[in-house]
Amino acid sequence: MAKVPPVVVFGVVVGVFVAGVVVRGVVGALLLGVLAVGVGVLLAATWRVLAPAQRFGRVLVLGLVVGIAVSVL
Repeated sequence: MAKVPPVVVFGVVVGVFVAGVVVRGVVGALLLGVLAVGVGVLLAATWRVLAPAQRFGRVLVLGLVVGIAVSVL
């Protein structure tokens, strides 16, 4: 992933998020679920090196994405 430009990753994340919110329903929730799984995997992989404040912020983002995924159902 280090070889992928950050702008591309940001664009894909924003695109999947917007698509999930706009599409709504089961498909939108699945798109947001895929995004939440990606956030969770990255959080698990970097947990040891994160400061407590960074952990809190990332867990908060994960919770928000899951909450939004549930709300679009």
